[in-house]
Amino acid sequence: MADENPILWTPDADRIENARIAQYMRWLAAERGLTFPDYNALWEWSVREIEAFWTSIIEFCDLPISGWSEVLPERKMPGADWFPGATTNFAAQMLRPAETRPDDVAIILQSETFGRQELSWGELKARVGAAQAGLRAAGVKHGDRVVAVLPNSPEALISFLAAAGMGAIWSLCAPDMGQVAILDRFRQIDPKLLIAQDGYVHAGKQIDRRALLDEIAADLPGLAQKVIVPTLGPAPEGWTPWADFTANKAAPQIDMVPFSHPLWIVYSSGTTGNPKPIVHGHGGVLLEGTKQSLHQDLGPQDRFCWLTSSGWIMWNAQWTALGQGATVALFDGAPNHPDMLEVWRMVARERLTYFGAGAAFFDGCRKADVRPDAELDLSALRSLGSTGSPLSHEGYDWIYAHVKPDVWLAPISGGTDLAGAFVLGNPMLPVRAGEMQCRALGNAVRAFDEDGREVIGEVGELVCSEPLPSMPLMFWGDEDGSRLHESYFDTYPGVWRHGDWIMFTPEGGSIIYGRSDATINRRGLRLGSSEIYRAVEGLDEVMDSLVVDLEFLGRESFMPLFVVMKEGHALDDAMRERIRAAIRRQVSARFLPDDIVEIAEVPRTLSGKKLEVPVKKLLLGGDPDKVVNRDSMANPDSFDPLIAYARTRISADRA
Repeated sequence: MADENPILWTPDADRIENARIAQYMRWLAAERGLTFPDYNALWEWSVREIEAFWTSIIEFCDLPISGWSEVLPERKMPGADWFPGATTNFAAQMLRPAETRPDDVAIILQSETFGRQELSWGELKARVGAAQAGLRAAGVKHGDRVVAVLPNSPEALISFLAAAGMGAIWSLCAPDMGQVAILDRFRQIDPKLLIAQDGYVHAGKQIDRRALLDEIAADLPGLAQKVIVPTLGPAPEGWTPWADFTANKAAPQIDMVPFSHPLWIVYSSGTTGNPKPIVHGHGGVLLEGTKQSLHQDLGPQDRFCWLTSSGWIMWNAQWTALGQGATVALFDGAPNHPDMLEVWRMVARERLTYFGAGAAFFDGCRKADVRPDAELDLSALRSLGSTGSPLSHEGYDWIYAHVKPDVWLAPISGGTDLAGAFVLGNPMLPVRAGEMQCRALGNAVRAFDEDGREVIGEVGELVCSEPLPSMPLMFWGDEDGSRLHESYFDTYPGVWRHGDWIMFTPEGGSIIYGRSDATINRRGLRLGSSEIYRAVEGLDEVMDSLVVDLEFLGRESFMPLFVVMKEGHALDDAMRERIRAAIRRQVSARFLPDDIVEIAEVPRTLSGKKLEVPVKKLLLGGDPDKVVNRDSMANPDSFDPLIAYARTRISADRA
C-alpha cells in the first residue's frame, strides 16, 4: 500500500506541536490522565468510550451545552437519545465572537451578483436580530419551518441563524434547482415562511427566477409570508422586500432548546420516492462540527472558504469554521468564469489559510492546465480540503506541483445524512497520494464484507458501528421510522450502512471507491434517480428510462441515461435536447446525462423494480454473469443490449 501511495507531505515539528488535535491530546493528559502512543490509539479510545469522548469535546471546546444527567442512556441505532435534559443552541456558538471581537471580519462575500462585501461580527449579530424581528412579526414560533431559495450569501446565513436562534427549523434549496426538485423538498415539510432571491448572475449571465418563485410559493399553501431579496427590480406583488422584513432593529434572541431540538432539514435522495427530509438536531450538529474543526485544524486566526452551492451539505458544514471564530469567505458565482483561475484569485486576494472544494473542481483545474502558484501569491494558504467524490492521484500530484508544495491536503468523506465526515485529515500525520489520512474521532467507521465482518486492506461497505450525536433525529413525516430504518439499517441490523465502497489501510488511511448503491453523485451533490425519472418520463414521447452514475476511482464520473421511446417516436438529436431541457428545468443542469441511449426495455426484477445497481456494476466492468441473476428478472433479454453498451464503453475507456 505504501509503495502504491507515496507520501507527498509530512508535517514539520511546528505544525505537529501547534495542531488542534495535539492541543486536545495534551488537555486529555492534563485533565483526564489519558495518554496515547499514536493517533490510532486515540481513535480506538474515542469509539470505545464514546460517552467520555463526547463530553471531553464539550469541555475542551467550551461549548454552550449544559444540564444533562446522562450522556447516552442506551447505545442503540436508530433511536440513540444523546444528552437527555441538556440544552443548547447552535446559533449561540456561531455568534459568540461578536461579544469579544465585534469589529473583526466574520464574513467575506465574493459574488457575481453583488460584488465584494464584508460583514463584521457585530454587523452579523445585528442583522440576525433584525431578521428575527421580521420572523416574529410573521408569527414564526418554535418548530415552524423557515425555508429559503438563496445562493451562498450573507442573507442565507443571517436567515438561518435568525431561525435557529429562536427555535424555528431551517431548510434551504439552491436557486439553480428546478421547480419540481424544490417543491419535492419543501412540500413535505409545510413551511411557514419563504425567503428567496429574485435572480442571480452566473458566468456573466443574468438569471431571472421570479416566475419560478411565484409558482413555488403558490404550491406552498401554509406560507404566512414571502420575503424577496431583490436584484432585478422592485419586489413582485405579494412579496415583502428583504429591507422591509429586516427594518426593525433588535438584539438577537437565543432560546436555549433541548439538545435534540430540530435545527435544520436537509435532503439526501434515495433511489425511489421523494427526497429524504433529514432532520438534524442543534446539539448533534454542534458537537460533530466542533470535533471536525480539530481535524481541520481551525481556529480564530483562520480565513476559511469552501467552494459550495447552497444546495450542498458543505454549505452547512462551512459554519464549522465560523463556530471556531474564523473568518468565512463565501464564493457566489461560476468558478470557471472568466476562467478556472478565478477562485484561486480570491484565495490569494483574501489571504485565505484554508480552502476546500469538490474533487471535480481540482480535477477541472488540472485538466485546464491552471497553475495558481505561477501567477498568484498563495503564501497564506496552509490547508486544502476536498470532498464530493474521490480525488484522483493526478489531482493530488497537481496540487503539490502547481498550487503549493508545502500545503497540507486533507480530503474528507462523509455526507448529508450525518452532517459530518467519517474519514478526514490530521495535520500530525503524513499525506499519501490517493488516501484520506484517518478515521474521524468518535466515529466508529469500518469496512464490512457482505457477511458483516470487518475487513482491512479490502474494499467493503462503509459502516458505522456505534451511534453518533449528529445522526438523523428522524425523517420528516416518517412517523413509524420505517423509511429511516430502510435507508441505513436494513443491511446490517443495528449498524449504519452509508452506501459507499471504502478500503482501510493497515495504517488507518482510507480510499473511497464511490457509491455502492444507485444514488447519483454529481460533483458532490447527491440525487435520487427517481427525480430524473419524473422529468424524463413526464415527456409524452418517453415510455420508460433508467439512469446510473458511474464513479470511477481516479477518473471523472460518467452518467448515461437509457430511454425507451413510445411507439412512433425516435430518439434523435432534437429529442435528446428535449430530454436535457426537461432535466435542466425540473431538476438542475448539474444532473444532465453524459450520454442518452435508446433501449427496447428497462431491465426489471420480477416485482417490477428497475435494476439500477446491477446495471451500474456491469458498466463499471463487472462480470455480466455475476452482477445479476437472470432468473430473478422479469425480462432477462433486456440485459443483452446493456452488456453490448458496457463492452463499447469499456473499450473506449481503455483506448
